[in-house]
Amino acid sequence: MLKGLVLTPPILGRISIGQVMEKDGKRLPQKDNQFTITTQIQTREGWKKHPFDEKLRKQANQKLREIPVKMLFNQPDLNLRADYCLFDRQTARPLCVGNGETCQRRHQNTLEPQPCPGPDTCDYAQGQCKPYGRLNVAITPEGDDSIDPLGSFVFRTSGFNSIRTLASRLSYFQAISQNRLACLPLALRIRAKSTRQSFGHPIYYVDLTLREGMSLEQALAQAQSTHQHRLDMGFLQNALDAAAIQGFSNGFFEDDSDTVDSVLDEFYPEPSQVQHDTNAQTLNSALEQGIQHLNQNNPTVSH
Repeated sequence: MLKGLVLTPPILGRISIGQVMEKDGKRLPQKDNQFTITTQIQTREGWKKHPFDEKLRKQANQKLREIPVKMLFNQPDLNLRADYCLFDRQTARPLCVGNGETCQRRHQNTLEPQPCPGPDTCDYAQGQCKPYGRLNVAITPEGDDSIDPLGSFVFRTSGFNSIRTLASRLSYFQAISQNRLACLPLALRIRAKSTRQSFGHPIYYVDLTLREGMSLEQALAQAQSTHQHRLDMGFLQNALDAAAIQGFSNGFFEDDSDTVDSVLDEFYPEPSQVQHDTNAQTLNSALEQGIQHLNQNNPTVSH
């Protein structure tokens, strides 16, 4: 096998909670309050929708805020990988990848191990380093028997909320299922919160939960049944996890430059673009508060 080529789970499509929109000649990330499931084909109009997207929307009869999934592996950090990443925007190559303790940093044509202080205190990154998480899942719509058992959909994020929540849930579900994480029927779900920095506007992130209408006892019983069925048919989950460990360790970074290009657009916009967008949000928020204040002081005024 070629060294330096990271062997990732086969990817059938993408899961996102936002998209990149063109505004005033600039490509800016726009968040959404629902999931979108796409193929890996991108056109001028955006990413092409996967058939699962329409199918699950019809089942939900509303916005797509829950996706039925199963994990590929029993080990949480094989399903979810997260690093601090600094990219070269010109070449779409990672310059430095770390975990908060150690990192691999490009120097000329070599990779050098260095201490990793994290993005907040890294002089080398100068504020341009951000977390980058990748979650691979199998989407399992009800009544669909044509599921690729080893194919996956990838959810990419640079948000601390999604990474922290998903990492916690994966660890907890692995523990309570007696290391049968890959057998549990689970669901990705949209959550919302607001912070001071968001000026009261909701911030959306992804959570991993039991499926709607399913109790913990039912989920664990189904995981046990699936585990036994796989043993009977000769499915070796431990061997699959071991193969994944070997594949991920075969190289430095799992995404190629074409993938990183779209990742930069969506999660690492130019600082000037982010500042412009933030200033606009701040102005809009101030105007809304001013109008509310005027309405409270002049209740008889109509608009």
